[in-house]
Order: sequence, then structure tokens, then C-alpha cells
Amino acid sequence: MPASEEPLTGTDGPIDRRISRKTVLRAAAVLGTAPLLVGGGVALARDRVGSGELLDLTPECHDGDAPTIEQTEGPYFKPNSPLRTSLITDSTPGTRLTVSGYVFGRACQPIGNVLMDFWQADVNGDYDNVGFTFRGHQFTNAQGAFSLTTIVPGLYPGRTRHIHVKLQAPGRPVITTQLYFPGEPRNSTDTIYDARLLMNVRQVGSAKEGTYDFVLNVAQTPTSSGTPTTTPTTPTPTQTGGGTWAAGTAYKAGDRVTYAGVSYVCLQAHTAFVGWEPPNVPALWQRL
Repeated sequence: MPASEEPLTGTDGPIDRRISRKTVLRAAAVLGTAPLLVGGGVALARDRVGSGELLDLTPECHDGDAPTIEQTEGPYFKPNSPLRTSLITDSTPGTRLTVSGYVFGRACQPIGNVLMDFWQADVNGDYDNVGFTFRGHQFTNAQGAFSLTTIVPGLYPGRTRHIHVKLQAPGRPVITTQLYFPGEPRNSTDTIYDARLLMNVRQVGSAKEGTYDFVLNVAQTPTSSGTPTTTPTTPTPTQTGGGTWAAGTAYKAGDRVTYAGVSYVCLQAHTAFVGWEPPNVPALWQRL
């Protein structure tokens, strides 16, 4: 049965007089209620695109469980998850759930090619620690968008419903956090729960749809346009770490490289970026 986890921590910026995602959600966390705006949902980062204001960062989750090696992952993270946007098949039991949204930088502009690794419990509240059921990674598209098809995770002692996710923008550190569901009775008793990580969730027939926008600490130049824009960057081939791995190289599954004296095999085809060195992205590289 899943073990207990340590509380979330986040970075608080100055409180703006305008309604922002963090000010509304901070108040909701104190009151123990779901933060609702004039449209009936949680404020999304995309609502402030074109405002010229810096977005508030997505809080990180720091888990301090004894079984973990990297203590920001919780006890049930597994590297090398498959590349996929759907974690289910037609026969998977549970309430269907689609989670979608965007990944933004500080100036409300989307970030493409962000590595996102999701994992969660099944309908019974159990994690697959042998295979990769309810585990998978994907990359945001050029507009910073992502979409995940899964089920509503089950409950287990000590926790409310949640979905784990790790994010890494090219050349940036890994952020580990969780997504939560509004209206869950256990939200008020789960010591890890943070209202700033609530999704908007609505019922669509027998299924549910959730939305959430992540904000990473990536510096950007604000734009006056109300439409998010992004400037694609072409990596300059470089060689670092004293090995054969090089940013700007198009790798395919099975390719082998060395980095800092260690050999790795490529698990998923991709173009390498600075920040995606083999030790940093276990979803892409397996140590030999």
C-alpha cells in the first residue's frame, strides 16, 4: 500500500491587487474550499496571457519518504516510462479522464518540447511497481499544449485523489508536483494537498475532463498580444560531459552514447537539447 508523503512547498511572490491564480488559490487553501472565479472554475494561467504580468510558479512537491532514492519523486516513481499520451485501453476499468492544458514560462508564453512524465494509482488505489501501467511520458507541442488520457485514480489510506507529474523544459531543472481534484472530501485532511494544484474538472457524459496550466521558472520577454506566441529555438550542436553525447543531435532508439564516462542507450527517438543530458532524462536514456 502506498506510503505517506511529505508536504508540498511552493515559492510565493508578491501579492497583486488583481485577481491572480495564486492569490485566489492561497485563500482557498486557508478556507479549505475549491477556488471558483466568475465562470465557475479555477483560474488558469492562460487567463493572463497578454497582461504583461509575470505568472506565479507552479509549486514543487518535495517528498521525503525513506524508500525513495531521489526524494522529490515519492516512493512510486519509475524511470523509463513509455512515450504515450494515453495510459488506458478499451478494457481498463475506471472513470475515463482527459487532462489537458499548457506549460507556460513566466511571461505567459508557452514552452514547447517540455518533457512531462505522469504516473498514478489505478482504480483500486494501487501503483504498478513491476510494469508501466498508468505510467507514461510525452512532450508539449510547439504551442506548449499537452493532453493525457487516463482514469480517475483510486483512493488509498492517507491520501486524496491525485496524479503525479514531472516536468522538464529544455535546459531547465526537473519540477516534480501533483494534480488534485476539486470537491474531494479528503482534500481537507490530506496534509500534502495544495489548492494551488487543483484542476478544473467537469463531467462530460460518463467521463470527466480536467484542465490545468503549469508555469515553470523560465524567463521570457512579455508580449502585448493576447495570443500566446513562442519562438522555436534550434539547438546548436555541442559536446559536453567528456563523452559522445551532443546537443543538437537527432538520436533514435537503440543509439548508444557516453557521457561523463558512463554509457547510455537511447530509449525514445528525440533531438537532444542542453539540459537533456542522459543522467537528467531517464525517460530518454538508460544507463548501461
